[in-house]
Amino acid sequence: MTGAVPSVIAIDGPAASGKGTIAQGVAQALGFHYLDSGSLYRLVALQALESGIPLGDEERLAAAAEALASAFVGERILLSGSDVTAAIRAPAVSAAASQVAVHPGVRRALLARQRAFCRPPGLVADGRDMGTVVFPDARLKVFVTASAEERARRRYKQLIEKGNPVILSSLLRDIQERDARDGGRTAAPLRAAADAVILDTTGMSIADSIGFVLQRYRALEAGGER
Repeated sequence: MTGAVPSVIAIDGPAASGKGTIAQGVAQALGFHYLDSGSLYRLVALQALESGIPLGDEERLAAAAEALASAFVGERILLSGSDVTAAIRAPAVSAAASQVAVHPGVRRALLARQRAFCRPPGLVADGRDMGTVVFPDARLKVFVTASAEERARRRYKQLIEKGNPVILSSLLRDIQERDARDGGRTAAPLRAAADAVILDTTGMSIADSIGFVLQRYRALEAGGER
């Protein structure tokens, strides 16, 4: 993308692949805006849990997504004026978000919100359908992956460091189940875009992963091949 249209780097991948940390690092290095698209689905899930909306009720969930009173202020995430930055990361909300995200109506309701994050000088967006649905014309598309076992270990480490009691085998099962849901849903299933660069982060450091994306993007900007 050139001229008045901001560049977009779309970073997709399964749960705990490291895509969010990589996306944030790339955005910081380039001075771009950052979109954690998963936070929007978490907000809808939190709204549903607090309002008593069944996670299978697509119509009511889509309406909640359409009317979502959310705001992103620095690193804080607000819902109806309340700081829910920590609340949307709770295990129950994470599980609910995965169920909410399977509904086509919810995904349609959030599409414009996600695209509105694209502002100069550019955007780094992470999620599961950034390169395939939300930003199909992204300047660079990266699909981040890692083995399920590696991703479970990462999530285990994150949760233990935050003082959450978890069992590694349960996390692995949850990740495998989420992979199946994300990949098997009819609306925007998790998959790499045809023109995406595959980045397997198993055994890679965050710094090396961020460097990989930056090198690819800068090569494109310099006139190199995708």
